[in-house]
Amino acid sequence: MKTFELTRLRVLALLLALMLIAPRPAHAVSKEMVELQTQVSQLLDMVQRLQSTVDSKFGLVQHLVEQSTDNVNQMHAAVLSMQQKLNAQNESVNGKLDSVSGQVQSLNDSLDEMKSRIAKLDKQLQDIQSQLQNVQAQAAAQPAGAPQGGGDSGAQQQGGAPAGPAAQQAPPLQETYQSGVRDYNAAHYDLASSEFQDVLHYYPQDDLAGNAQFYLGEIAYRQQKFKDAIKAYNQVLENFSGSPKAPAAQLRKGLALIQLKQNESGVHELRSLIQRYPQTPEALQARSKLNALGVRVTPR
Repeated sequence: MKTFELTRLRVLALLLALMLIAPRPAHAVSKEMVELQTQVSQLLDMVQRLQSTVDSKFGLVQHLVEQSTDNVNQMHAAVLSMQQKLNAQNESVNGKLDSVSGQVQSLNDSLDEMKSRIAKLDKQLQDIQSQLQNVQAQAAAQPAGAPQGGGDSGAQQQGGAPAGPAAQQAPPLQETYQSGVRDYNAAHYDLASSEFQDVLHYYPQDDLAGNAQFYLGEIAYRQQKFKDAIKAYNQVLENFSGSPKAPAAQLRKGLALIQLKQNESGVHELRSLIQRYPQTPEALQARSKLNALGVRVTPR
């Protein structure tokens, strides 16, 4: 708009100047002409001043534009640097989270092994106590001077012999499970897998069966067979939903899905875990993983 006004003033001044230059009769020179000349002179001065002002302001605007461009470039560089730092921090947090998750699971494995050993010792103590009670009962019932270990005892041993092989067909539960946990911690995965399969086969209704199924998933996870791990974890969640390993199974299932780049399904599992088992350590790990991924704990 200012440029248009400046051009307009220039044209007007030029026309007035031409009118003054054009030849006129001597008698036409009058007071009005002098005033007109004065106005033209003033108009030319105004045009020059306006030109100077426009040039000055244009230079200022150009300087401001250049300064703003520099600021935008600096801000863009700062944002890129911050984004790179955030990406590096996220990668570091994800690595630490996986490490902590592995350590927590290792502690849980050690705890399971300790529980198994305690249960085994308790079973042994109960067997010893039962044997002592049987010996005391036999001693109290046997007449004085009667021969020890008579024919009846031998007959009982012979009569009880057929039951021995039948009882030995199934491996002992506690020892088999404990051996599986020990071999798993020692990275003897093939042997541990066989032992956990025995627990599932011979004792499918026992509480330890759910634990054994979970460890089959853990073996597959450690071997990076994530699809097989997910199948094993699903067996825990579907067939042993009341197992103490159910929260860990859902956590590991979510992590396995994320490893397979199925982030949407993995996030769904982690959110479901937090909703179903909010007070568990696994829920805390799920929250940390979602935060590391930049995902809201609860969907909008």
